[in-house]
Amino acid sequence: MTELKNLPRVKIGLIAVSRDCFPLELSRRRRQVVAAECQKLNLPVVELQTIIENENDVLKALKEIEEQKVNALVIYLGNFGPEGPTTILAQRFQGPIMVAAAAEETSADLYDGRGDAYCGLLNTSYNAGLRQLKIHIPDYPVGTAAEVARMIEDFLPVARTWLGLKGLKIFGFGPRPQDFYACNAPIKPLFDLGVEVMENSELDLYDIFQKAAGLPEVKAVAADMAKELGTGNTYPELLEKLAQYEVALLNFMRKNLGASKYGVFANKCWPAFEAYFGFVPCYVNSRLASWGIPVACEVDIYGALSEYLLTCATELPATLLDINNTVPADMYEKNRHKIGDYKPTDLFMGFHCGNTASCCLLNPAIKYQLIMHRLMEPGKEPDITRGTLEGRIKPGEITIFRLQGTAETELRSYLAQGEVLDVEPQSFGSIGVFGIREMGRFYRHVLIEKRFPHHTAVGFKHAGKTLYSLLRMLGLREIYYNQPASLPYPTENPF
Repeated sequence: MTELKNLPRVKIGLIAVSRDCFPLELSRRRRQVVAAECQKLNLPVVELQTIIENENDVLKALKEIEEQKVNALVIYLGNFGPEGPTTILAQRFQGPIMVAAAAEETSADLYDGRGDAYCGLLNTSYNAGLRQLKIHIPDYPVGTAAEVARMIEDFLPVARTWLGLKGLKIFGFGPRPQDFYACNAPIKPLFDLGVEVMENSELDLYDIFQKAAGLPEVKAVAADMAKELGTGNTYPELLEKLAQYEVALLNFMRKNLGASKYGVFANKCWPAFEAYFGFVPCYVNSRLASWGIPVACEVDIYGALSEYLLTCATELPATLLDINNTVPADMYEKNRHKIGDYKPTDLFMGFHCGNTASCCLLNPAIKYQLIMHRLMEPGKEPDITRGTLEGRIKPGEITIFRLQGTAETELRSYLAQGEVLDVEPQSFGSIGVFGIREMGRFYRHVLIEKRFPHHTAVGFKHAGKTLYSLLRMLGLREIYYNQPASLPYPTENPF
């Protein structure tokens, strides 16, 4: 798989705090042991030498943080800790922050060796609320050195995803198609999150494509496409056009990132696109996704955002699929030995035209878009509708996820973990049979009830814990998941 280059590299600073009526050495020693445990886990953690006792120490710490090029921070209460200076540090630091506290080590040393961080974390949390800080506090944030190191390990993908979000620019090309008002994208919630948006017209997209014609890198990209596709290179004469489009998008992103660090796209891809560009852009979208640059279909700006957050959380390419169709009863019965104890309503097919990275597909090949072909080239050999990357999605873990701005400019989100089953979908596109526990109830009481659109971002790893923690840090009030049968939804008929 190609290295994902459009993601942040996280460098975590581990800093201890100490209340002046407790031994400073207790916090130092406990911090050193945590740092050693992080080293065992190969975590990108820098042990900061400043210990925060007062506000002057905050200034020293900020200078050390800058010198060490730290972009995420773990504040560690080795003892009770000074809640004022601790939260001032959190307020001044510009990156993601986790707070954790030391458990007491032994009953043999509960006089001079007792730190009371269990108590101090309560005050820190209270003061964080006074300052309206959004910080990550683990599910149980008090532990031994080894336990705190594992908390930091869990925080790493949260921090990476937070940094990616705050450094992101979404490039949009074209308005939402008329039949896709579901891809509504109110801009204000994106700005509230710290995401930049640059919207452009389809003419702009066509213009940058035309200007990429004849660039020397086009032939090299076409050759790389042929190498990637192998036996799936069914339309070799099409590759140079697709390569020209890829070069155009990447050049545009490089020139227009501006103050942002990372970029994704949400592009109009039909119905006018094919007549002017002469192909379907899906394969190019799949290639960019494999580098950590999702390209959402149908100008789905929040879909692109959701894909990118999944990419940051998993460090794997994500995709955007329709929550598309049910699994027929005969397919269910035929594959019972593979399906196991999933109920029929736990299953659905995830599908899109052909935008999923080749590394996530079995036997990927360039094909034509059947639905568009019916509409645009009825009764003819496929021409302008060629360019999808089709194949069965590989069996394995998945997370479906969407962060959505509503028409009322509020943010809500859902996430659910499951798997792609080893079942042949017997259909076209990038497609797979998905199993998610209690999907039928989740579909009715979350996806429909809360007015989520048909597109879902799909990550190829379980990332629910990371994303839930991120959403909490962002201050979302509405976070939904697939509740077990024993836990009814508020709108579920109890009878």
